Amino acid sequence: FPKKLLGRPEGEWRALHLCLRSCRGLSQLAELPEMHQILRQTCRDYAERELTPIAAKLDKEHVYPTKQIQELGALGVMAMEVPEELGGAGMDYLAYSVAMEEISRGCASTGVVVSVNNSLYIGPILKFGSEEQKQQWITPFTSGEQVGCFALSEPGNGSDAGAASTTAYQEGDEWVLNGTKAWITNSWDASATIVFATTDKKLKHKGISAFLVPMPHPGLSLGKKEDKLGIKASSTANIIMEDCRIPLSNMLGPRGAGFKIAMQTLDSGRIGIASQALGIAQASLDCAADYAQKRNAFGAPISKLQAIQFKLADMAVAIESARLLTWKAAILRDSKKPFTKEAAMAKLAASEAATSCSHQAIQVLGGMGYVSDMPAERHYRDARITEIYEGTSEIQRLVIAGQLLKEYQS
Repeated sequence: FPKKLLGRPEGEWRALHLCLRSCRGLSQLAELPEMHQILRQTCRDYAERELTPIAAKLDKEHVYPTKQIQELGALGVMAMEVPEELGGAGMDYLAYSVAMEEISRGCASTGVVVSVNNSLYIGPILKFGSEEQKQQWITPFTSGEQVGCFALSEPGNGSDAGAASTTAYQEGDEWVLNGTKAWITNSWDASATIVFATTDKKLKHKGISAFLVPMPHPGLSLGKKEDKLGIKASSTANIIMEDCRIPLSNMLGPRGAGFKIAMQTLDSGRIGIASQALGIAQASLDCAADYAQKRNAFGAPISKLQAIQFKLADMAVAIESARLLTWKAAILRDSKKPFTKEAAMAKLAASEAATSCSHQAIQVLGGMGYVSDMPAERHYRDARITEIYEGTSEIQRLVIAGQLLKEYQS
């Protein structure tokens, strides 16, 4: 320590000690634990070898990556947080975030399939399901042979999750579901879904319950596959239920807990989408930096131009900032601490970084960025959805502000 600190009062030493502890926490956040570093490298190697070379083809032909999802299942990536006794990897949410970024860096479509299965489908069953439900509805979904989906949004209410018009009523020893769910990722490839339906309209959001529904199933049908701007290798469609009957035991959590389950699930899911957005943003920077060093103009690589260097620098700052926010949210969740605000911050920062970085990558590439021969235009299309699903940027700002004001009031 500097000599000037010697002989200081005990209170100042205590303050210094607290400061050093805080610094250690920051350094731990900035540098991943060894296990996570190994996971990161493993996922990066896999993505570069198996996903990056085929990402354009999957996108162009709208092909679900069946083989790759099964291989990721074998690596444990399809069930990161699931205990080993249920067939999962038994890792934490920081590990899930790290894996999601690397997979999405190779192929954002594959990334969203991984995200939905982990955080939106398996996540709520792991937290709210009975032991019997975990065995039935999680274990078969850990290997990548089967994936699940999450049916919350409806044609008339996207962000208004408490206004579910889909209904469920009890008839004998069955629940009968009626209604349409919209924008359901993995819908055409899923073997099960979690459906949120109103069981008591008078109770409004407290009258929403969650149900586990196998797919395919009598009374359940799928709408057409949506022709989307990006993430085209993942399927998105309506799920339509007409007198869809399921056993009473298929209710997830207690009656009326559906809204709570949905909101807590989305908090966690936002960390996954933030990680997906980081992967897209990083891939955009990779593409721009590589091209800038190879493209010559005015007698030198364009990477020598200050205008290009400023773009690359701004991209790197946006990515690194969003990455630290995302890791912080994941660490808070792993520590069983409140993380709603931090998850919203991470999702907002990472999704806007993805949009901005993919935009600037096209600017760096110029005309080459506008054609499908280069991946920049795919990154640009893939990035846009990250500001919309699992809560738009506007919703994230409302969540952040709401949580922030609560802190000031307390």
